[in-house]
Amino acid sequence: QAQLVESGGGAVQTGGSLRLSCAASLRTFSSYTMGWFRRAPGKEREFVGACGLSGDSTIYAESVKGRFTVSRDNAEKTVYLQMNSLKPEDTAVYYCAATLGRLTRASGSWKIYNYWGQGTQVTVSS
Repeated sequence: QAQLVESGGGAVQTGGSLRLSCAASLRTFSSYTMGWFRRAPGKEREFVGACGLSGDSTIYAESVKGRFTVSRDNAEKTVYLQMNSLKPEDTAVYYCAATLGRLTRASGSWKIYNYWGQGTQVTVSS
């Protein structure tokens, strides 16, 4: 059974930074596009960013573009979300997810992801 485990969440002030990690037990990790999503209280699950198979290709939600960076280390089977210039509206539970195959326009949709982590809380105070 594949397992994704996020870590690195916490509380930070506006303008601060956090780096989330997601360790995957997927046997063929490099065959999966890895995505990050978030859910704020009372809101729908929201796409944050995704990283293609080699890490060379990424896509982002407009709300985080220029502030967040998704990267991956295939040897370590880990995907990262570097979050800079954090804002209170970034407060949410952050989830990593995996979908088999290359990064496409559909990679922004939670519906195509097969595996999910348990989530890690990020709280940004003003």
